[in-house]
Order: sequence, then structure tokens, then C-alpha cells
Amino acid sequence: MFIGTRFIGTGTALVTPFRRDGSLDEWALHGLIKRQIEAGIDFLVPCGTTGESPTLTHEEHLRVVEIAVGLAKGKVPVLAGAGGYNTAEVIALARELADIGADGILSVTPYYNKPTQEGLYQHFRAIAEAVSLPIILYSVQGRTGVNIEPATVKRLAEVKNIVGIKEASGNISQMAAILNAVPEDFVVLSGDDAITLPLIALGGRGIISVVSNEIPAEMTQLTRLALQGDFSGAREIHRRCHPLMEINFVESNPIPVKAALAEMDLLEPVWRLPLVPPKAENRARIRAVLETLGLVSREAATHARERSHAAIAH
Repeated sequence: MFIGTRFIGTGTALVTPFRRDGSLDEWALHGLIKRQIEAGIDFLVPCGTTGESPTLTHEEHLRVVEIAVGLAKGKVPVLAGAGGYNTAEVIALARELADIGADGILSVTPYYNKPTQEGLYQHFRAIAEAVSLPIILYSVQGRTGVNIEPATVKRLAEVKNIVGIKEASGNISQMAAILNAVPEDFVVLSGDDAITLPLIALGGRGIISVVSNEIPAEMTQLTRLALQGDFSGAREIHRRCHPLMEINFVESNPIPVKAALAEMDLLEPVWRLPLVPPKAENRARIRAVLETLGLVSREAATHARERSHAAIAH
């Protein structure tokens, strides 16, 4: 079994819950992680950008991963986020995450400094040579301003412990080119919930998901059916859940998904600046989708709305 198989299927890009005073809400985090494991998720991804990692202190980052590892041990693997525009700092963080017990590293491309393709290659190779953990690359040009091109992915796939990529370019043709370029055992994961099915049809192996924060069992089942070749069954789930996948991006991620989880009474509706609560009309749209899917009752939504107004006022 090749080491990338630990990260096949559905992995949840976990949100990071905060208390009303803005501090890390460890109690809510425990609840979110236990809910994921009980729902049968394939792996956990704490401290990605969905987890507002740029706003976490170093100590908070380590603590979130430590909690995830402690709760997931022996149940599901933990793919911890460790990316950034300073290669030396990423290496230092990755080593600490390895010491905590993370099973792998998800590393986003450097942002703002916009390295060349050679720079990206040298950046990820340096990280891979510094830690023994398996590494999943994360390419999301819309957020970072830089794309990992298929030829560069092919080169990086030759590095022993670089085992896969989270591909969030939204470019199906590029995803197909990557799948054609890399070895069969290199894991290509979707970075967009709505593109999970077409990517698996091309040979992808799963999804690092936002919507599984809300519906872990359903998204896990969708992905497993697709991987088993049951696209009819997978499409049925996709069509039902697609409105939720879409509404999660009505504003910048993770604003909507955290608003939804607050409606579901799973965390406080708190974001760290520069993220702010969603507009009132978008909160209403999020609630409507949740109600349609039976994820909240009208009574629960009213209660959550009152809590949301109180948190925002606070």
C-alpha cells in the first residue's frame, strides 16, 4: 500500500471555532471533530485556509492539530496544514506538526511573492526533504496568485514523500493534464466540492471538502460511490447537496460555512478579522438552504439567528 492511500476519499477542511471574545473554542472544536469521525469521514484537515490559519497564532495552530490528532488517533488520519511564503518557516512548522503526531502535511503554494515554477519546485522539494511525512501539495491560484502547472506537478511527484495534490484551480483540462502526467499512485484530490465527480471520473481520488463540515456523512458517501463507479448514486447525492456547495461560496470561504454551522448550533458565529459576518441577505439564503436540506428546523434557525445577532453586537 502506497502512503498516499491514507488520503483517499473525503477529507474535511475543518473550520476553526472561536468564542465570542475571539479566543480558540476548544470545546466546540472537540465537538466538530467527534461529529466528523462518527459520520465516517476518511481523513481530517485542520489548519487549512478554511480553518482561518493565517489568523491563528503559532501556539493555536499547534493546539488545533494536537486536539485533532488526539481525537482521531487510530480512527482517521490527520493531514495538517503547513504552508506559506517563507520556506524556512514552513519547514519549521511542518517539523513541529510531525512531532505532534500529524499523519501528513497539506502545503499551499506561497502567496503574494509569486514564485516561478522553478521556485515552486525548489520550495516543495525543500519541505519534503526536511520532513519524513507524506505531503499533499495545494494549488489554488484564485487565492494565491500562483498556479502549479502540470509539468511542475510531474517533477514534484518524483520526490519520494510528495504523494498528491489538492487541485483547486477549477480548470478541468488542467486536472486531466496532471492525471496524465503523474504516476498512478499519485493522489489527485479536488479542492472544490462541486467538481468532485468530474475529477473522479478522470481518475481523481477524492476531495478535501468544505461542505463536509456541514454534511460529513453525505459527502463521504458521495465520494465513495463515485470511487466505486456508482456515478448514478453519487449524482443523486450531488444534485441534492449542490445548493449547499454553492451557498458556501456566496461570500469568501469560510464565512458562509461558519455561518451555516452556527445556524446548526455547532459553534459561535465568530470570525477573525479581516473576515466579517455575512450580509443579512446572505445569512437568510444560507438558512433557507439548510432548512430545505433538513439540517435545521425553522425553530432552530430562529434560535441561531438570535445567537448570531448577539455575537455580532458583542
